[in-house]
Amino acid sequence: MIDCHVHLKTAVGRETDFKVNLSGICGQGAIILSLPPATFFTSRQKYPFIQRLNNVLEWCKDEKDFYPFFWLDPLEEEALKQIEICCSRGIAGFKIICDRFSPSHETAMEVFRFIAAKGKPVLFHSGILWDGKVSSKYNRPLEFECLLEIPKLRFALAHVSWPWCDEAIALYGKFLNAFALNPKNSAEMFIDTTPGTPVIYRQEVLEKLYKVGYDLENNVMFGTDSYADEYNCPWVEEWLARDKEILVSSGLSDEQIDKYFGDNVRRFLGIDQSVIEKKLPLAGLN
Repeated sequence: MIDCHVHLKTAVGRETDFKVNLSGICGQGAIILSLPPATFFTSRQKYPFIQRLNNVLEWCKDEKDFYPFFWLDPLEEEALKQIEICCSRGIAGFKIICDRFSPSHETAMEVFRFIAAKGKPVLFHSGILWDGKVSSKYNRPLEFECLLEIPKLRFALAHVSWPWCDEAIALYGKFLNAFALNPKNSAEMFIDTTPGTPVIYRQEVLEKLYKVGYDLENNVMFGTDSYADEYNCPWVEEWLARDKEILVSSGLSDEQIDKYFGDNVRRFLGIDQSVIEKKLPLAGLN
């Protein structure tokens, strides 16, 4: 298992308990997200760029399957410079939350193009946003349709875009159509199933993902939204068991389940660069 969505809570040094806890639930690794930019919260303690970068790199240092993501505000004046520094220091990708701007914002789009040119993936928040602000309107899945204009961008929408899960699946279909037509230059969309979805909706959303008829098995990833500093093992184990039971009962093969719990994360990160052929989601055509 590679947990594709793990936050850092404080700026303290790396704690060894996270690796022990992750291993205890058959985990191999995680994408670890840096502390947020100063613009994201109004009440929490704020940390400067270089401290946030050093902090997440320290957590992932010397760990083969810990992948550091830097939480970037694309509207910050020095966003492009921050990306350059992050890439030179070994950042594996970027975390972005559109909390006060649309993904199609001109400055944000310039930043997304720059990240794509660097070959790095982006993990976006999508869906309702619990930040105490009027912000969820920027995070509806269809707001991200603009990313079709950015060649070779690999991006994921987190939380299955709860409560707009059907909209997220429809959007995936559109990106799948574009990718199948032009795989060498199209943007590629992934879906991060991090809750998100309340328990009562979990079976419904996973069954829709895998039974909608879209070629999706290589582009869906399991995550938890837990903190590395306080990794909640019992809660993670509960979600792991629930998701696996749903996938097995839905008739998925062991290979498909392995992709969901880790192998697809390696594709998202660009570690696995094997060529994936995808079927066009068009009825009535060969």
